[in-house]
Amino acid sequence: MGRSQNLFRALWRALSKEVKEQVGTDQFGNKYYYIPEYKNWRGQTIREKRIVEAANKREVDYEVGTIPAEWEAWIKRTRKTPPTMEEILKNETYKEDIKIKSKGFYEKGKLLGKESSEELLAPPVETQIKGHASAPYFGKEEPSVAPTSTGTTFQPGSWMPQDGKKHNQ
Repeated sequence: MGRSQNLFRALWRALSKEVKEQVGTDQFGNKYYYIPEYKNWRGQTIREKRIVEAANKREVDYEVGTIPAEWEAWIKRTRKTPPTMEEILKNETYKEDIKIKSKGFYEKGKLLGKESSEELLAPPVETQIKGHASAPYFGKEEPSVAPTSTGTTFQPGSWMPQDGKKHNQ
C-alpha cells in the first residue's frame, strides 16, 4: 500500500503543479520542504506551504524538542528565511551555556542561603499573645460590660444588640 500511495502522490503533484523543493535538514534527520504558491487545474490560487518530513514517521515517537525552535518558527511563518545549520548550532551552544550558568547560580544560591540562615537567624522565641493590640481591652482578662472612665482614659463597654423594637433602656 505504501508504494501505491507514493505513486498516487507523485501523480497528484504532477497534475496539480505542486513543486516540492527541499530547503534543508536538521541534526535529527528531519527534512524541510517549501511549496511555492501556484494555481491548480481549476484556476484556484493555492497559497505557499511549508512542510516537515519527520525522521520518525510514527507520531508515537515524536517528542518535544525533536524539531529545533528555529525550524518550528519557519514552519509557523514567524520567520521568513529558513535557518542555517551554523545558526542552529550556535543557538544550541548558547542554550547549553545558559543551563551551565543557571545550575552554577542555583548551587551558589543554595550555599549562600545555607550559610546565611545558620549565622544570621536567632532561634525562634515562643510568645503567647492574648487578644489583639488594637483592641481596647488588650492585656485585660475580660472586657467590662459598662463603660469606665478616669480623668485621662476612657474604656468603652461591650455592646450587644437587643431583641425587639426598644432602643433606649
